Amino acid sequence: MNASGFLRVLAVDDEPPALDELAYHLRADPRVARLHTAGDATEALRLLRDGDVDVVFLDIRMPGLDGMELARVLRRFARPPAIVFVTAYDDGAVDAFDLGATDYVRKPVRAERLAESLRRVIGSRVVPSHPAALARAEEDPTIPIELAGTTRMLPRSAVRWVEAQGDYARLHTAEGSHLVRVSLATLAERWADAGFVRVHRSYLVQLKLIAELRLVNSGYVVVIDSTELPVSRRHTRELKDKLVRAAKQDWSR
Repeated sequence: MNASGFLRVLAVDDEPPALDELAYHLRADPRVARLHTAGDATEALRLLRDGDVDVVFLDIRMPGLDGMELARVLRRFARPPAIVFVTAYDDGAVDAFDLGATDYVRKPVRAERLAESLRRVIGSRVVPSHPAALARAEEDPTIPIELAGTTRMLPRSAVRWVEAQGDYARLHTAEGSHLVRVSLATLAERWADAGFVRVHRSYLVQLKLIAELRLVNSGYVVVIDSTELPVSRRHTRELKDKLVRAAKQDWSR
């Protein structure tokens, strides 16, 4: 942020009407001190080279270097700006937050939704300034979920288990469940280091939350929050090994 505490913003979109609407709402917000606009990634990089920017509001589907690719470039900056993706599609949400995006806004944009994004940007760049806070944010990324027309950020740590539903996945938490447009296979790969294990072609669970591994007539089940989930034969041995290793680590502490 600049010395006055207001934000220097860059908005990037290859569609002029969408860019004009985004710029209109951003200019109307008193927290925006300076706004630049760019019609593609090349122009955006030139503007970023010529001056510091606190946050980039970025479309995803653009010709040439798209928004995801540009975000990967920005992450390599010595002082990377915050990223807010602004898109008409929801299929890039998980990728966006894997890249450390601060927010994911669906088009058509609304002034109050952009105001919420700016609040999150300010919070992310002011509050987690301590290295320990930054580490915690990286260890527990958020997932965008839709609730009554509003995008909310769900911490990954709140997810107890995941259920496949076609090309979607249902994230089960202590309070309820949320459907996101990402495959179970993708989450299994990306969340393996966070302790999530595949127990069935349709289920991914948080290993440390397994209360029981029980043998029933049809095979094994795991119990999480009093819910029984099936364990496929091909995953049983690997799951047992992981549970034993986890128990040994607990005993050695």
